[in-house]
Amino acid sequence: MTNHWVDIKNADLILIMGGNAAEAHPCGFKWVTEAKAHNKARLIVVDPRFTRSASVADFYAPIRAGADIAFLGGLINYLLENDKIQHEYVRNYTDVSFIVKAGYDFENGLFNGYDQGRRSYPDKSDWGYELDEDGYALTDPTLTHPRCVFNLMKRHYSRYTADMVSSICGTPKDAMLKVWEAIAETSAPGKTMTIMYALGWTQHSVGSQMIRTGAMVQLLLGNIGMPGGGMNALRGHSNIQGLTDLGLLSNLLPGYLTLPADGEQDYAAYIAKRTTKPLRPGQLSYWQNYEKFHVSLMKTWYGKNATAENNWGYDWLPKLDIPGYDVLKVFDMMYEGKINGYFCQGFNPIAAFPNKAKVGAALARLKYLVIMDPLATDTSEFWHNAGDFNDVDPANIQTTVFRLPTSCFAEENGSLVNSGRWLQWHWKGAEPPAEARTDIAIMAGLFQRMREMYRKDGGAYAEPILNLDWPYLQPEDPTPEELAREFSGKALADLTDPATGALLAKAGEQLAGFAQLRADGSTASGCWIFCGSWTAQGNQMARRDNADPYGMGQTLGWAWAWPANRRILYNRASADPSGKPWDPEKKRLVWWNGKAWAGTDVPDFKADSPPEDGMSPFIMNPEGVARFFAVDKMAEGPFPEHYEPFETPIGRNPLHPDNPQATCNPAARVFKGDMDVFGKADEFPYVATTYRLTEHFHYWTKHCRLNAITQPEQFVEIGEALAKELGIVAGERVKVASNRGYIKAVAVVTKRIMPLTVDGKTVHQVGIPIHWGFSGVARNGYISNTLTPFVGDGNTQTPEFKSFLVNVEKA
Repeated sequence: MTNHWVDIKNADLILIMGGNAAEAHPCGFKWVTEAKAHNKARLIVVDPRFTRSASVADFYAPIRAGADIAFLGGLINYLLENDKIQHEYVRNYTDVSFIVKAGYDFENGLFNGYDQGRRSYPDKSDWGYELDEDGYALTDPTLTHPRCVFNLMKRHYSRYTADMVSSICGTPKDAMLKVWEAIAETSAPGKTMTIMYALGWTQHSVGSQMIRTGAMVQLLLGNIGMPGGGMNALRGHSNIQGLTDLGLLSNLLPGYLTLPADGEQDYAAYIAKRTTKPLRPGQLSYWQNYEKFHVSLMKTWYGKNATAENNWGYDWLPKLDIPGYDVLKVFDMMYEGKINGYFCQGFNPIAAFPNKAKVGAALARLKYLVIMDPLATDTSEFWHNAGDFNDVDPANIQTTVFRLPTSCFAEENGSLVNSGRWLQWHWKGAEPPAEARTDIAIMAGLFQRMREMYRKDGGAYAEPILNLDWPYLQPEDPTPEELAREFSGKALADLTDPATGALLAKAGEQLAGFAQLRADGSTASGCWIFCGSWTAQGNQMARRDNADPYGMGQTLGWAWAWPANRRILYNRASADPSGKPWDPEKKRLVWWNGKAWAGTDVPDFKADSPPEDGMSPFIMNPEGVARFFAVDKMAEGPFPEHYEPFETPIGRNPLHPDNPQATCNPAARVFKGDMDVFGKADEFPYVATTYRLTEHFHYWTKHCRLNAITQPEQFVEIGEALAKELGIVAGERVKVASNRGYIKAVAVVTKRIMPLTVDGKTVHQVGIPIHWGFSGVARNGYISNTLTPFVGDGNTQTPEFKSFLVNVEKA
């Protein structure tokens, strides 16, 4: 979230799209009801289903699953055509005036530089700004240059007319225009809309671009950095935010630093590429500090063994093959017999990953599988269901499964990071049962034994393991408190202020924040964005001061938010270029007081930079402004474009009906062997989407008897029109099949899903909850991901769970 849960109460309008906060985030949804009750905010829900969120909305509009970019692209066109944008914000705080290189082009659904054989854009050199002789981006403040971002964006989305968008999305035109009109009202300075989204946007082959399109809408409206504004991702687990923060994706290091690619063997070049210089005079480009963050991380990991002479242990970091070893790639390699063993920690891939048949067959080809989990998961018991896996004879499964029972979060101290970036400390509520141990203890014990084997017997390239620093009081069981202090960071030598010489921290003391990190090896921090969460004054995450002196809901003394305890990112943009808040009465967040930036939040800005210096709010970007044109950062192109799901019910992209290459995302994550298992609409005519229920938490609570009673078994939600067409009555069992397998479930016939007219055809949608499987006390049944396709987003590789094709018939 760029903002946070409590801040939603400051919104004038709330758009829930790609999520169902009332059902999947019921505690957080409280702040939506607060906004409605006390701020007279309106709630709009756009969703394939009439959800519990929609039931309390002021207006609901249906949409076809997977068509959100078209809906939002049409909204962008509507805002531009009707001059419903926050002009002063857009001109000063975005890249609309920047001139794009002459080689950039977009034609018939594809951007320039596409390589069909590689299914990617290997050459993105023209996806950038024109630069002058000093390396600064050229701009046209008059916005008349034909290649300025503003005009390119207008041209790109001019094709997204209301009629075209309604045809693609299936949203009735009058309902769609009503939503657009309400959203357009928040272009007035001081008015804000917040967008709340979840996996309904993320889990598509174009998921990253869906989110980008929403961010572009918010920039046009001037809603980023504002109280009650922002792009707010509703994370699906209590600690999934912490997972990405700490770099557990295969291409990341903690704090959103990135692993070097295989071709980046030179340390200086690695740092130089990421230490982005300002693209406009007077801008900050805070990633200029990348080396400080990187060196402090390596000092945390390798201690005295990381030195300037060995480039801080750079050679010990793995170098990433491109496009990398995301989970889709790992399971594809496992399926091909290229992986012998797999550690599965806090993950249930046979239930949580697409195409259960492929995942199960992949697990069956391992020599060993290690499960670290509090529960007996579907994955730990996968062989019981082996008959459902493609080309696997259960008698031939040789996989040895080791179960290492772990404690759960309520049985240990530690921190959770919620959607709003709050690190909140929690305390142990009970002891773990029997011989269960913490994840930390299990991993530390494994590491100690592995390192001793390397020390005794040697091994291929042992240095990265032998040189790791391990300074914990009990090496086989580090405490969460030790690790938390390590992530926050400490001084390794006395730190002084470069300007005044004043002592900032003594050697060994916890640091106050990431501004104290150094590139000379004198500081250590395991995650730079967490630096300051445990200071010399103690554990900031454990704070519970709920004081809110300005009534804005910022509560800076409650827990600790990254970065720097800042609650709203880009909050400098809540004030105009002169430093005056856009709404000085109700939305006074940060302001220039004549000497420094101050406010109800920690300013996301250089504190002593006066407005007349011209520094812009988006200090992480080298140009200092937010981007409509994403230069070379996205796999599919600089502007989001509507592409159909890989299993499309209409068989073409109405925006590019004559170009099959532009039907689906041309840069999505697809593996050669999976191209043949995408279903076609003639055999699988209905659009399916997956979702969660309030009564269950993912795959955990099917092990809890009370949850199993409230929602005992798998069901499929079918609209009344489709049920009548198929002769299905509520309560009957139905078979739902895709080109990868089938499930059987109870039919719930509902008014909540209506047929839509898409590209001149009637399209029916069905909803499939995700929570059941063949382990636990709920009625054993089928795993919903039996049905889903093995294809991922081109940027994050997140699978396309939210739109695929099925057939439905009586069981």
